[in-house]
Amino acid sequence: MLDSTPNNDANSDSPAARAVDTTMAEITVSAKKFLRLLDYMERIGIDAAALAAAVDLRIDRITALDAEHALPAIHYSRLYKAAAAKMQELERRLPWAAGLGSETFELMCHCMIGGRTLRDALRLAERLDALLYPLNHYRMRLLEDVASDSAKLSYEIDIAQATEVLIPDDWDRVDSGIAAARSSGLIVWNALCGWLIGQMLSGVELRIDAPFVNREYRDSLARTVNGSVYFDAGENTFSFDRVLLDRRVVHTPESLNDFLKNSVYHVIAMGRVPLSTSAAIKSLLSIDLSSGMPSFADVAAMLYLSESSLRRRLQAEETSYQAIKDEVRCEVAIDKLLHEGARVAELAELLGFTEPSSFVRSFKGWTGFTPKAYRDRVQALGRV
Repeated sequence: MLDSTPNNDANSDSPAARAVDTTMAEITVSAKKFLRLLDYMERIGIDAAALAAAVDLRIDRITALDAEHALPAIHYSRLYKAAAAKMQELERRLPWAAGLGSETFELMCHCMIGGRTLRDALRLAERLDALLYPLNHYRMRLLEDVASDSAKLSYEIDIAQATEVLIPDDWDRVDSGIAAARSSGLIVWNALCGWLIGQMLSGVELRIDAPFVNREYRDSLARTVNGSVYFDAGENTFSFDRVLLDRRVVHTPESLNDFLKNSVYHVIAMGRVPLSTSAAIKSLLSIDLSSGMPSFADVAAMLYLSESSLRRRLQAEETSYQAIKDEVRCEVAIDKLLHEGARVAELAELLGFTEPSSFVRSFKGWTGFTPKAYRDRVQALGRV
């Protein structure tokens, strides 16, 4: 099954998994999750061994492991994406996890990134989902309740139209398949919303239109969204504080591309590791450099945080606003210097320096070289 619901039974409480700078190797899932996906592929007529081999995995080695053995989530992410691509290639519907890993999902994300606020992004996705519903048979809708100051995201999936490919009759999870299909869509949308605004949604209540599976599954979902979970709810939604809809989208098309390369991994990681405030600020600063660097107070306002709260978050991540500004300036300067042939005066103006000489001093402090020396050094490495 294309199940992207994070399983919190592998390494979720270790210090490494909670650290902001957790590496991809430290976020893990159990071996049984790999085997479950591969078994599902076989049941719907896809060669699981060939699929695994395509991403440098061997089924026999995974099968030999204990079911709870922890494996890097990044490998599961690549396997999942390969499975999604294969289903798409064979023109199979991909109703699991809101289509995560599919071309449709990626196109929707590129559509959403154009929104200024979370509300704007979700309204764009809602319009696209409505157009694609006759093809995909799943869609998202945003519901706002002004009176209660709450919001709901509804995820609807037409189970009848998914036919036997969605839930094979001989599948050992046939009884929980509907719950997994509906809840996984909600989990992906919850994670995507959090990623867009650089913070997980607060006040979440998950309501699943499917029978209760078991306590372990419910508790895993509750940990993932950090909220309450209800089955047999008569609706398939998650609710959250409506004020979050006004949050600024803090990402760019460039950071979206990075997200989509390993989207399943990022969804899993968001259930384990707090979103990085510094990463959100970097994206905000990169959106429109030509308008100048915002003040610390401006950034706090964009993130709907008090200045003291923002300062504490950055201290916890062992960084500062000045360090983040310098990192963004350095990355932009290097990119434009090497790939656009930008002049020092142009870079100084773009990056907010009053004098070109001030920019040159800063650049040397960041890299150890003047802009000219840096460019000459890199270009020399490419010569025969």
